[in-house]
Amino acid sequence: MKKLFTIAIILVLVSSLLVGCTPKAEEFDIEKLVVLFVPSRNPESITNATGPLKKLLKDELAKHDINVGEVDIQVGSSYEAVGDALSAGSAHVGFIPGGTYVLYDEDVDVILTATRAGLNKDSENAKDWNDGKPTEGIDEQVTYYRSLFIVGPSEKGQALLKKVNDGEAITAEELKELSWALSNSSSSSGYIYPAAYLYNNYDLKVSDIPNKVQIKSYGDKLGRLASGQVDVVTAYADARRDYIKEWTSDFGREKSIWEETGIIAVTEKVYNDTVSVSKTNEEVTPELITALQEAFQNIVKDEEGAKVLKIYSHSGYKVAKSEDYDSHRQAQEFVKSIK
Repeated sequence: MKKLFTIAIILVLVSSLLVGCTPKAEEFDIEKLVVLFVPSRNPESITNATGPLKKLLKDELAKHDINVGEVDIQVGSSYEAVGDALSAGSAHVGFIPGGTYVLYDEDVDVILTATRAGLNKDSENAKDWNDGKPTEGIDEQVTYYRSLFIVGPSEKGQALLKKVNDGEAITAEELKELSWALSNSSSSSGYIYPAAYLYNNYDLKVSDIPNKVQIKSYGDKLGRLASGQVDVVTAYADARRDYIKEWTSDFGREKSIWEETGIIAVTEKVYNDTVSVSKTNEEVTPELITALQEAFQNIVKDEEGAKVLKIYSHSGYKVAKSEDYDSHRQAQEFVKSIK
């Protein structure tokens, strides 16, 4: 009996030692860091391109003693869906345009402004873009872009393009006769700045245009332009560069995108896209914000990181302030006032 009791005591001690030796689960400062992208490109393309960002971001944040369990990268169903998630605190970080940021700035903070390679064409005169040559990047880094009204191979689109290239003025009635593809109403280049341009130059509201659709992805817009479903699309200035291959493959055209499309209007400068964070997510601390700012500035300088962020034409980042986006606020308020 005594022997059995001794054995039992030994077993208890051994099991206690084993429990004590069991490694503890790793503790994280943030279990899951949620990063959202707007669907300006095909969501699958964005997901594939940004995959390496998960490890890059984890490693950079670790340098600031911020231990992240998982970086969860998602593409929102719309620009507004990303803004809503940041506002609600269900996401930590969002790559969003300035127009979306100012719409949600009560609950969202801008922390970085993207810089991008300037373009060899930057004129406000639409004709200057229509030399049939590709729009190409230059070495100069800029903090703005422009929105373009791009017409495709349709009969109506080509008729207006000829007028522009001949130096003739386009009328409001001619614009109303076109079939348009716009973006969601919080998109800077796809809606806000084009809407302001139409009103300032033609006294036209978006609601005055009878034939229009709102499309999330610029790829979908250009696909419809190629097929003749729409006559004109609104897009950021280097959108055609991003779909050179698709124009003759996925979209089924025989000639190049530079031969079959042209510009009929150019907006004023649009301040660049943002990296923004949620104000309502308690894990977004001043320490995390500083770490994120330095992390993305380092990642974009890394060869692999630069490839990841190229999908949004981001080639650098600078620390941003809310007032940097006052021009977006003015444009958005103006568009609201003319609805």
